[in-house]
Amino acid sequence: MSRTADPAAPRRAPTMADVAQMAGVSHQTVSRVLSDHPNVRDTTRAEVLRAIEALGYRRNSSARALVTRRTLTLGVVACNPTLFGPASTLFGLEEAARDEGYMVSAVTLRRHTPKALADAIDHLSDWGVEGIVVIVPEREAVAALAELKLPFPVVTVEGGHGLPIPGVSVDQELGARLVTGHLLAGGHRTVWHVAGPQNWLEAEARVQGWRATLEEAGVEVPPPLVGDWTPLSGYRAGQELAGRVSAGSGRRGSPEVSAVFVANDQMALGVLRAFREAGLSVPGQVAIAGFDDIPEAEFFAPPLTTVRQDFTAVGQASIRLLVDQLESGTTRGGERVVIEPRLIVRSSSNPS
Repeated sequence: MSRTADPAAPRRAPTMADVAQMAGVSHQTVSRVLSDHPNVRDTTRAEVLRAIEALGYRRNSSARALVTRRTLTLGVVACNPTLFGPASTLFGLEEAARDEGYMVSAVTLRRHTPKALADAIDHLSDWGVEGIVVIVPEREAVAALAELKLPFPVVTVEGGHGLPIPGVSVDQELGARLVTGHLLAGGHRTVWHVAGPQNWLEAEARVQGWRATLEEAGVEVPPPLVGDWTPLSGYRAGQELAGRVSAGSGRRGSPEVSAVFVANDQMALGVLRAFREAGLSVPGQVAIAGFDDIPEAEFFAPPLTTVRQDFTAVGQASIRLLVDQLESGTTRGGERVVIEPRLIVRSSSNPS
């Protein structure tokens, strides 16, 4: 009695032997093609590649690792990946790694404690990653990283620190200078600031750029308000600022509020709502600018002036720095790559 194949049964994944049979070559020849061995005829290589494409064959990464002693996998350790900056950085890293022929294994942490970071690195090491990128936006993360013995090459992202570890970052201070200078150029006597969390390196750098620009212009530096990157914290800061706004004068000796630089776009959204509820016109009475240029920023009411960070460039530079170390077998010490941000001017800071 003959048997027919069950159409509902899962198809067997093609093997290297299947490729060899279709191409009419040996198993060893297929292996040489996959390893890009030079001693293979061009016509034979073409036949093998056609068979691979026709069968949809994918080489087993574990088997490849046994032969080459390489997994072509990079690790990423990230914290707070729900925030726009870390999430965009992670996406940029994954995209850049694929372009270089590597896969990415990521571990996300709630906090960068020494134990959590050590556990993440151990986990990635068990998975056979060849090197890792650590996104270190907080001082806590830098302190934790400094305590660890790293078993493979490491690159940091957004770590404005003095560790002897190569890294890539956006020039946050320059971004803050650009946006603060833009607001001052609009004729405002000073610029208020809604800052990010005090333990974040990016927030610190943006405060430094904002403060330095005001001091160099010889204008009063208002006390910064501190948020936590969320729209709610921006809303609460906006309520406080709205309470300070009056007809051309400050309250209790404070400088008037006519321009506000908010440390990220999500908090700026909260500030905009608070001002709208208080009946304040933006930018008629108060000009507002943010930082990050999230996709929604141009659709805010009014469209938000902000600072754009090139997360694609950050990802490419980080992965290239890591891959260069892997391929050369050398470390890059404290080498740093700095990406310049770009000011994006929209109507929230430009009265018509």
